[in-house]
Amino acid sequence: MSSCPSPSVTVVVIAFNDAGLVGEAVSSALAQGPVVAEVVAVDDASTDGTTRVLDGLAAVHPRLKVVHRAENSGGCGTPRNDGIAAATAPYVMFLDSDDVLPPGAADALVRAAEQHKAPVAVGACVRRELPQGHDVPWVPGLYTPGEVIEQPADRPALVRDTLCVNKLYDRYFLDKHSIRFPDGPFVYEDFVFTAQVLAASPRIAVVGDLVYVWNVRRAAAQVSISLDRKDVGNWRSRIEAHREATRIIGGASPELGRACQVKFLEYDLRMYLRELVKDPGYQAAWWTLTRDSLDGFAEADIKAAGAHARWIVRLLRASATPPADMDRLTRFAFDPPCLLPPYATGADGVPVWSRELPVELDGLAELPLHQLPVTVDVEKAGRAAVRIRVHDLYGRLAAAGADTAQLRFRPREGGGPVLARPVPLRPAAAGGWEAELPLRLPALAVAGRRRGLRGMQAWDVRVGVRCADGTSLETALRPFGGLLGRRVRLSSRYGVLLVQPYRTAAGSLAVRLAPGVKGVLALVRSRFDRVRAGCEPG
Repeated sequence: MSSCPSPSVTVVVIAFNDAGLVGEAVSSALAQGPVVAEVVAVDDASTDGTTRVLDGLAAVHPRLKVVHRAENSGGCGTPRNDGIAAATAPYVMFLDSDDVLPPGAADALVRAAEQHKAPVAVGACVRRELPQGHDVPWVPGLYTPGEVIEQPADRPALVRDTLCVNKLYDRYFLDKHSIRFPDGPFVYEDFVFTAQVLAASPRIAVVGDLVYVWNVRRAAAQVSISLDRKDVGNWRSRIEAHREATRIIGGASPELGRACQVKFLEYDLRMYLRELVKDPGYQAAWWTLTRDSLDGFAEADIKAAGAHARWIVRLLRASATPPADMDRLTRFAFDPPCLLPPYATGADGVPVWSRELPVELDGLAELPLHQLPVTVDVEKAGRAAVRIRVHDLYGRLAAAGADTAQLRFRPREGGGPVLARPVPLRPAAAGGWEAELPLRLPALAVAGRRRGLRGMQAWDVRVGVRCADGTSLETALRPFGGLLGRRVRLSSRYGVLLVQPYRTAAGSLAVRLAPGVKGVLALVRSRFDRVRAGCEPG
């Protein structure tokens, strides 16, 4: 793609104590070409050498302007506001010091903004898990490349994209509507900034290009704010930012205000619940804080949320303290969810969460089969097969006629699944259904190599259940402790194949395959990285 004919963009880079990474971020902005008139790097009173790095770059790059703050602001909003104040180009973009702009990002956004006379242009963003390099798309399916959204009220789901960094803004538009980030130590400042943008009802142009790489370093000594959830204060800050964003958006558009509330219930609440720290004191504080927050939600907002989110909200409201089956609740919060047995009913036969917490699972009967939180257990694993048990969920699978089950292996690096042969289900003596599913891991390793997976391969192991009425679902497998031992298998192709089944943070079965010596070494390195990060991936 050719560059834009005139310098049009100021890229604002904010940095605090990030000397090792800020140079790469600034370089990616300068490498956008002549469309970038200037890069404004705001040093938020760093003490680690960041100032020296930025000044050194400015000495050789005339387009780089460095703003030095005398005192640290305590957040990201104030330095971004400083960057806007120092900007001179018609458009502005934002970049964090540990992320990068892909080549051509600024050019693509400017062209779309000018072609459609749109004050805001947006493109694709990925969360890049490092050091693995695995890219996870941000809000997939929300935007269609090439489309123009005339006003945010036409697309209430836009409230789900709270990032400011994957967008280009007309600086005159920001000034006209007095749109700025909250100053000082305000966490999740993106929420409030984005709310102001949406409330001003701009036309939004969409490009299909990748315009932002959000680097995620879980093993870093200081993780990003969005990953630092070990303190309940992080959740309190997110609640406060959401509340302010909803006030701003709701004042401009009731539809967007409701969409913001629903987004919190379906996304934010479930995300923090599934990653809840197991410390009882933390859980008690989190539970109280969350219940108090939910008191501010109108019943209409709760009813507008999906069934899974509604059940969680009503469970939280029904108990003043975390329930005894808290682990069951946190696992249910994952996507896709699994509701672990036992299953209880109320006095009138209506499905409820448990006998201890008889919260009605309203809407269960109307959920399509693929949204049912069905649990499938791995009861036994051999060298070439696994025995599974599919739990019925209040008769829904029986009514649909559970027919066959099929293992599906999804590469954790992304891409379509590798499918095993479907096998008929048979009624299990303890209820539900069971089957022996073929498990040919050497063949899976070969399939991974053909897809370009080198070294250690990581696969999520899932199961698809098809019913006689034509409906189907796909869900995770729940392993038990005895199934998770590391095994070494001889391989005619690789000599040796190291197999390591493991349980993800969601409690689901996944497997690492290390074919050959290089694969084994890659698995060892991966294990070392996970130990440093202190967690298994979810």
